[in-house]
Amino acid sequence: MIPTHPATADDQPLPTNNSMNYQESRPDKPEEACGVFGIYAPGEDVAKLTYFGLYALQHRGQESAGIATFDGEQVHLHKDMGLVSQVFNEAILSNLPGNIGVGHTRYSTTGSSRKVNAQPAVVDTHLGKLALAHNGNLVNVKQLREELLQKNCNLVTTTDSEMIAFAIAEEINAGKNWLEGSIKAFDRLVGAFSLVIGTPAGVMGVRDPNGIRPLVIGTLESDPVRYVLASETCGLDIIGAEYLRDVQPGELVWITEKGLASYQWHQPQQRKLCIFEMIYFARPDSVMHSESLYSYRMRLGQQLAAESPADADIVIGVPDSGVPAAIGFSQASGISYAEGLIKNRYVGRTFIQPTQTMRESGIRMKLNPLKDVLYGKRVIIVDDSIVRGTTSRKLVKALREAGALEVHMRISSPPVTHPCFYGIDTDSQDQLIAATRSVEEITKQLEVDSLAYLSWQGMLTATREDSQSFCSACFTGDYPIPIPEPLKGSKLMLEKITV
Repeated sequence: MIPTHPATADDQPLPTNNSMNYQESRPDKPEEACGVFGIYAPGEDVAKLTYFGLYALQHRGQESAGIATFDGEQVHLHKDMGLVSQVFNEAILSNLPGNIGVGHTRYSTTGSSRKVNAQPAVVDTHLGKLALAHNGNLVNVKQLREELLQKNCNLVTTTDSEMIAFAIAEEINAGKNWLEGSIKAFDRLVGAFSLVIGTPAGVMGVRDPNGIRPLVIGTLESDPVRYVLASETCGLDIIGAEYLRDVQPGELVWITEKGLASYQWHQPQQRKLCIFEMIYFARPDSVMHSESLYSYRMRLGQQLAAESPADADIVIGVPDSGVPAAIGFSQASGISYAEGLIKNRYVGRTFIQPTQTMRESGIRMKLNPLKDVLYGKRVIIVDDSIVRGTTSRKLVKALREAGALEVHMRISSPPVTHPCFYGIDTDSQDQLIAATRSVEEITKQLEVDSLAYLSWQGMLTATREDSQSFCSACFTGDYPIPIPEPLKGSKLMLEKITV
């Protein structure tokens, strides 16, 4: 979520040694904003089901987590900094009774990594409390904040998510019902938003008119049928819910004791699902367009092999996100696939800085090369993207130290040349390596024998869907929702780059 004012002195983010160390410690990937989950299931332990839903969505955000439950008019809320498994335990979940649950797991930029910004955001209305969980970013946040402050709204966080909740409350307090007030508030929002909103009467699932961020509906086998909302289908699978369908762009689904009702709150625009959801963000076992993303990512690798072959002995993937594309590359090229890197899957997000010696040794905390697999081999290494290039260079160095004779890097997406304004944390344009350097210059900087990216058209062709139905602004600079100049200027430093 977009931070709108600096942290106060008593609520500062955890410190780092210096800005350079912080930049070095950041993952060399775009980072998702969050995952959302909602459930209407009278008679079920909704807090525990929400917990497991968030557990499955943990990859979408690792800095804070929260659950709100509705027990009639009463709301029970627990949220804190940390992983889902760190924030909740059996005792805490037992104190979250109710029939409705709303959950959130969050990633934020450092300046807004604060407990007060954890979600769900809970606000009062004359109809009762509402709890809101948000995935995405508004681009008219400054205007909306000014409007709310003029009406004396008591904003206590630095997120656009809280502003959405207050905008709904403002309409409810003006005399509208839950549906009318929410729809009126949504008309004030510009940007990307997939929302789950809990109320005493029921739970809503909402997507913006372009459907930039995903949101799916599932059902629990019961009589009557119970409904679940989640950012991805993996959040349904873990609790035994069956995928029903996606919430459509510009749609509001309202789940109450009467069942599920659908309202088209806004005429849908051209659908623009974030293509990076398919390339990297969503879990490979999640389903989009009637197939797992694992299958799509394998096709990316196959397309990459056709576009940019290399003479080599083995193909390896960067765990975990580069592995499906590496397998696809191997299948299409006929070059054997091997595991050349082992990932320490127990390394979570940490605020403890590594020692200088550890920093100089590269990325051994998370990835360690298999020397007997790599020694004396010409290696093709496949990854899904390069953002700053810092991790990639360390990785190449580690492969060479393990005895690789040649290292050929293949990337299963085009060069990332533009920042995202719709719910992904990317650097300003001048920090994106592909925005400031040619492929030849990046090849030299990474010290690889060759480097090739997948073409923009190849990436879209592999979806087997209408190529116009995806947002790929991070590769092209063509933003489907206009960006206000002040916000645009804060990240766009260079001229538009054509892919």
